[in-house]
Amino acid sequence: MRFLLCLLAALSSAPASAERLTLDRLHADPALSGPGVRNLRVSPDGARVTFLRGRPDNQYQLDLWEYNMKDKTTRKLVDSKVLVPNETLSAEEQARRERARTASFQGIINYSWSPDGKQLLVPIASDLYLVDVAKPEAARKVATGSVADPKISPKGRYLSFVRNQNLFVIDLASGAEKQLTQDGAGTVFNGEAEFVAQEEMDQRTGYYWAPDDSAIAYKRYDEAPVPVVKRFEIFADRTTVVEQRYPAAGDPNVLVDLMIVSPTTGAQRKVELGANKDVYLVRADWSENSKQLLYQIQSRDQKRLDLISVDAATLAQRTMLTETSKTWVALHNDLRFLKGRNAFIWASERTGRNHLYLYDLDGKLLHPISQGNWGFDDVLAVDEKAGRVYVSSNRDAVIDKQTYALAIDGSTADKPLRITKADGWHESSFAKNGQVFVDTFSDPSTPAQVSIRRPDGSMVEWLEKNEVNAAHPYGKYLADHLKTEYGTLKANDGQTLYYSLIKPAGFKANARYPVYLSTYGGPGAQHVKRSWGDMFDQYMAQQGYVVFRLDNRGSTRRERAFTDVIYGNLGQHEVEDQVTGIDWLGQQSFVDKRRIGVYGWSYGGFMALRLLSAASDKIAAGVSGAPVTDWALYDTHYTERYLGGTPKGDPAAYKNSGVFAHLDGLKSPLLLMHGMADDNVLFSNTTRLIDDLVNRNVQFELMTYPGAKHGISARAGKRHVQYTIDAFFRKHLAAPKQ
Repeated sequence: MRFLLCLLAALSSAPASAERLTLDRLHADPALSGPGVRNLRVSPDGARVTFLRGRPDNQYQLDLWEYNMKDKTTRKLVDSKVLVPNETLSAEEQARRERARTASFQGIINYSWSPDGKQLLVPIASDLYLVDVAKPEAARKVATGSVADPKISPKGRYLSFVRNQNLFVIDLASGAEKQLTQDGAGTVFNGEAEFVAQEEMDQRTGYYWAPDDSAIAYKRYDEAPVPVVKRFEIFADRTTVVEQRYPAAGDPNVLVDLMIVSPTTGAQRKVELGANKDVYLVRADWSENSKQLLYQIQSRDQKRLDLISVDAATLAQRTMLTETSKTWVALHNDLRFLKGRNAFIWASERTGRNHLYLYDLDGKLLHPISQGNWGFDDVLAVDEKAGRVYVSSNRDAVIDKQTYALAIDGSTADKPLRITKADGWHESSFAKNGQVFVDTFSDPSTPAQVSIRRPDGSMVEWLEKNEVNAAHPYGKYLADHLKTEYGTLKANDGQTLYYSLIKPAGFKANARYPVYLSTYGGPGAQHVKRSWGDMFDQYMAQQGYVVFRLDNRGSTRRERAFTDVIYGNLGQHEVEDQVTGIDWLGQQSFVDKRRIGVYGWSYGGFMALRLLSAASDKIAAGVSGAPVTDWALYDTHYTERYLGGTPKGDPAAYKNSGVFAHLDGLKSPLLLMHGMADDNVLFSNTTRLIDDLVNRNVQFELMTYPGAKHGISARAGKRHVQYTIDAFFRKHLAAPKQ
């Protein structure tokens, strides 16, 4: 009864409004954030901007749309339900979508333009369609049968794809299909990226066209050395035993070859990758004149990366440059070849920050393109005619993403021109020639707005203004939208930590509120951003919680001194920083430090467990979703990168970085959650933890999801996850401690 009275009192203190956010509404249609767009692309001829958009009645069913630059009209080009009324995905396609984090969506997930800008290649339900933009209703099916990774060749002569572990091409003039590889079967794969390459190296393809259509370089790998992990995928109505070749830390990886094949004759040639087979083939690219194939080899310990050039005619090789690190060399997609001169652009963190450099084709460094006390995220476009390269960066504010222009000649290396103006988060998608770009902007009070802009940042036209008015899905909730505040704290080594905070509805300075602390904490992610936020955070704040996030050391988009701290001991410094945030919260007059709860998923789930183990005296309850509990159970490329060795080579690092060595400190209530068909953070991470907690007689709550993968992609599952988190924290945090 006391809990009920306190809850009613908290709710009565909130300002009156027409309608409050509910969890059901968070997961209903239309999307609260408005008609969002995905996969924005400018056509090669600059005449159109295309994008994917969910439906008003199903935000997860994506159709293909276009904005016509000439007549300034927007229309649906391809209706996914007309193309394929009932979509059925193969197991392989489902796995690919899980790797690409698109498993929640149906319909058209991806597409690509023909070089002349007249046709679009649309894969759907493992089949391929060519769409004439002048007559989109006449889309024609050009390939069937579990087709993956389709591409139109750079000159437009061929259509290529992978089917049944082999590489195929179709001559678009004659319609003739040709199988280019023959040995793909069993453990041998052609033209694909292996599991860890998809999951950890941002490698979405395994083959690469020469710009003149003369050849295809492709990855051939044999996963026979990789141990077979037998795991159960438990569904509501069945249990499937899956034999997955999963390379856990210290295990053998795939054996990889780099091949070159002629699409005309099918003739094959092998590029020798060296005597050491225990390496990663992480990238391959062609020079603009198609005379050189450049590939990147990363050492197994990831402390060395070589960029190697291959003469396409003779297969003679030479190393263009080498990157080394005492911790790990980060991978990137920022190699760009210039057309007007024999040179290429390359990204490197050799100075401790990510910067761009210009090299000639002999591997000689010409000059830095960027330099100074800042770093960039990604290369967005290169406009050789204007002498510019466009990049994204947080140069002006760590919590922002802006678009900048740099002079290729290096004259603006430490004074890039900022193109996007509004403070907040900008995702920019440029035309290939850099003459126009699409800017997707948001901030904590503005859902994503999409505009077409000139390269100086000036407006051409709105693509989606997305104004929150009475007709907008969020319109009736806007009056209760709570402000996000930002600030900084100092880590124990003096480095700056950024946090965000949302004060609860009906906030009173003399009251004390519980805290909902959401954490991820792992490398490669930024949790504190000046962007349109997570609606669940808004919901929790409206329920009376202070909502808090903090990016600890190890988080991305920072200098290497910040990220490298975690090397060799995952969890230690991340937990120290989150506890710094918790201690700061406890000093605030409006926080009840006895009612602080933490939540995290994946690495965040690991963090929740480690935080409860380290600071149960400061944390009242925690939710851990899909946690890594023992890093020896996680994959090679990710784990060995940060721990610097293998379970056999450095057992102390693995023991200290895991969960089990610290569980004596776990005293606060715990809720564990996990998908029962997770093929990324295997369910065995949680079952092993369950067994250990039972043996310790530690009481906890458990929620498992039949058939769910790592991300819990089903809408009903997502909703249930949040209902369960909400109920757990209401139970343990809502009532003041006596």
